[in-house]
Amino acid sequence: MKYAIAILLGIAVVAGVASTFFTQTATAPSEPLNEIPELVACTMDAMMCLDGSYVGRTGPSCEFVCPAASSASTAPVVSADVQAHIDSKADKIVLTSPAAGALLGESPLLLKGQARGNWFFEASFPVTLVNWDGLIIAQGVAMAEGDWMTTDFVPFTASLKFVNPYKPADQEIMKRGSLILKKDNPSGLPEKDDALEIPVRFAE
Repeated sequence: MKYAIAILLGIAVVAGVASTFFTQTATAPSEPLNEIPELVACTMDAMMCLDGSYVGRTGPSCEFVCPAASSASTAPVVSADVQAHIDSKADKIVLTSPAAGALLGESPLLLKGQARGNWFFEASFPVTLVNWDGLIIAQGVAMAEGDWMTTDFVPFTASLKFVNPYKPADQEIMKRGSLILKKDNPSGLPEKDDALEIPVRFAE
């Protein structure tokens, strides 16, 4: 008789534990399923960065992200072909300010450099600032700061008054421009034409 009572009590305890477990399981909140992020399809257009490389849109906002410039130098980065052009003119004319790829500040723009005496005529040569599409923004004259009747390098300066053509709503490409330092050629002969073209950027 005692064994029967013990067995019945054991069965009751097991049944009570099982009932409590299943009750808690049924009422426990279910864990949320991991949400699958919505895929974003970016347009397939591209943008040219200051170093000459091209990048596409990326990330959830489909933004253009150019490679970061090296922290070892604060000088603007220019593409290899632009640097090759500048180097090819280095024995004739050198622009020391602004640097290639520089961000232009407020008007007037001051230019400094040096050029061989035969780059000048009557101690001057023409300088032009154009936008990304070649539209003339400003024109002026660089003046020799010394005797230009020589084949040696002669320092020069120039000042250009300009109106920034870039507007906040414009595309990124419209920030680009160029400085053109043209050899003065009074003869008018095409074979004696020459020019140094330096890329610049217009500020927002």
